[in-house]
Amino acid sequence: MSSHDTLPASAPAPEPRPTIRRHHGDDVEDRYEWLRAKDDADVIAHLEAENAYTDARTAHLAGLRERIFSEIKERTLETDLSVPVRRGQWWYYSRTVEGSQYGIHCRAPLASPEDWTPPRLDADTEVPGEQILLDGNVEAEGHDFFSLGSFEVSTDGTRLLYGVDVEGDERYTLRVRDLVTGENLPDVIPDTFAGATFSPDGAFIVYTTVDDAWRPDTVWLHEIGTAVDADQKLFHEPDERYWVGAGFTRSDRYLMIGLGSSITSEEWILDADDLRGEPRVVWPRREGVEYDSEHAVVDGEDVLFILHNDDALDFELVRVSAEDPAGARTVVVPHLPGRRLLGLSTFRDWGVLGYRREGLARLGLLDYADGTVEEIGFDEPLYTVGASGNPEWAPPVLRVGFGSFVTPGTVYDLDIATGERHLRKRQPVLGGYDPADYAQARVWAPASDGTRIPVSLVWKTSFGEAGRAPRPMHLYGYGSYEHSIDPGFSVSRLSELDRGVIFAVAHVRGGGELGRQWYEDGKLLAKRNTFTDFVDCARHLVDSGYTTPEILVAEGGSAGGLLMGAVANLAPDLFAGILAGVPFVDALTTILDPSLPLTVIEWDEWGDPLHDPDVYAYMKSYTPYENVREGVRYPRILAVTSLNDTRVLYVEPAKWVARLREVGADALLKCEMVAGHGGVSGRYNSWHERAYEIAWLLDVVGAA
Repeated sequence: MSSHDTLPASAPAPEPRPTIRRHHGDDVEDRYEWLRAKDDADVIAHLEAENAYTDARTAHLAGLRERIFSEIKERTLETDLSVPVRRGQWWYYSRTVEGSQYGIHCRAPLASPEDWTPPRLDADTEVPGEQILLDGNVEAEGHDFFSLGSFEVSTDGTRLLYGVDVEGDERYTLRVRDLVTGENLPDVIPDTFAGATFSPDGAFIVYTTVDDAWRPDTVWLHEIGTAVDADQKLFHEPDERYWVGAGFTRSDRYLMIGLGSSITSEEWILDADDLRGEPRVVWPRREGVEYDSEHAVVDGEDVLFILHNDDALDFELVRVSAEDPAGARTVVVPHLPGRRLLGLSTFRDWGVLGYRREGLARLGLLDYADGTVEEIGFDEPLYTVGASGNPEWAPPVLRVGFGSFVTPGTVYDLDIATGERHLRKRQPVLGGYDPADYAQARVWAPASDGTRIPVSLVWKTSFGEAGRAPRPMHLYGYGSYEHSIDPGFSVSRLSELDRGVIFAVAHVRGGGELGRQWYEDGKLLAKRNTFTDFVDCARHLVDSGYTTPEILVAEGGSAGGLLMGAVANLAPDLFAGILAGVPFVDALTTILDPSLPLTVIEWDEWGDPLHDPDVYAYMKSYTPYENVREGVRYPRILAVTSLNDTRVLYVEPAKWVARLREVGADALLKCEMVAGHGGVSGRYNSWHERAYEIAWLLDVVGAA
């Protein structure tokens, strides 16, 4: 049953209980705001009714869902190991085991201090000296949800710090395990944020807590073996616009406390051997100036390399004295419009600079002596690359991760002295996957204001060249927070490509693909560009013969879910279906309430409609829930949400779907009753979830 004209009478219809929202002389009647009362039995009953209705409406896809799940499972090496990462005297890695939902975290001793070649691990071969540090399957027993938010071994290798969330609300309980005895210490710290860390000497834990609006606002110092209520407050940020975090430099020389809004940042530095001392500011905050510091030693001096945007839209890199950061600045990598500097990782003898150029992520090696940057090149037209798994201060190699739409995730070790690349692992794809069977390309779509919008495409070549004849298409978009959607490999996506679907990403303004200006042109009072760009990309793909509206499905999640709701109102006839994950579709109601999680922080991204009538009017003109239109034939819509999501509350899609149904839209709501913003936990659960969404999508475009 999929026609708009055959909706069953059993579609849930929550009782309207109108409330009035009053701001700037504008009265808005909201019939479904009562659904926000998460503890109300009527609300839970309604969500359960929505799930039952969605189950009934999609029951005919059960077989297809199982086939897609089986395809994902059969293409995945279920019993596998990650590439070991060297830290201290150990190689650290994780295992996945067939039939188990969660990873198993392990380590094995180095062969010698000169051992920089990770052992080649085989699932069927015992690893000499292997220790299991934490088995996620054991820790998850008795819980429907399990997530790790902190995981770190002390520098001396004797203790493990880990934080667990079993609700999906991203509040983690920290524990410490003695790796010699295998027993947990008495230290238990509840309600922490992710990212806690040991001090270099292993005697302390630095962690962060959140306020009532789920904003990380306080950094704490816990001495292991002492009572939690005796923990020292290292830093507190009262300004509700700022998030706070903390971590030690790779050199273990300093603790860096960082705080930032969407447009402003500030850092405080503290000697790692004097954690009870007073932090000192690196650069005092200035509205609109962002910066990030990394410690290095150059010519025997402690220095900070600082990436900043002070009069440098796409950022520049400077070097300052660590003892006097506000003093003289030496420009190392100057600002170059269109080359967006993203971040620097510093090591003892060299640095690694991440940046974006021509819409793609890049990596370059920074020579401390002369400031030159040597780009690490790759020969694919579209790809993503990053440096990760490099905790050591003085390694002879750099661990690099690479992938594309057609190349599975690949790990290299780059020998700094010789430039040689050692392939450590490529994600195995079972069942005879051949990247030569697929092609990727980038096209440019003209926006209504003349701006050219990049669109990335991937397809299976046996169905013909993309654009030769209309094919079913899955068009993805995000376009917020300067977040870029880079070309990465997906096993689950093969189930679409192998059925003739073209997958595309519209790199709309509001993202970061083409530099900071690209972001600025899709936020605040320019936010509508994000929505019209996506519509213009879809129209270009239709006009160019890639697809037709009858076989085109759009997808986006979170802020990308707002995008989905907006384009459904702007161009409902352009899409056959819209898949909205944890969608931010009641944005104005949320942003008007400073008591809700993240609201005040979000004002830098969306504007402050509570105090600014112009922002209020602008947001009201596009927020999806308030702009559902009468007399419009909407595409089929599937909204997926989670009851315990702290970032985009379930009430937003619940209200949106109820309103869509009032105007006759074929809208479904699927609410995970035990999950968070990222959906269900456990890899098999996640595969089932994605198989569900892909089956719905294939049904919409007629490729089931």
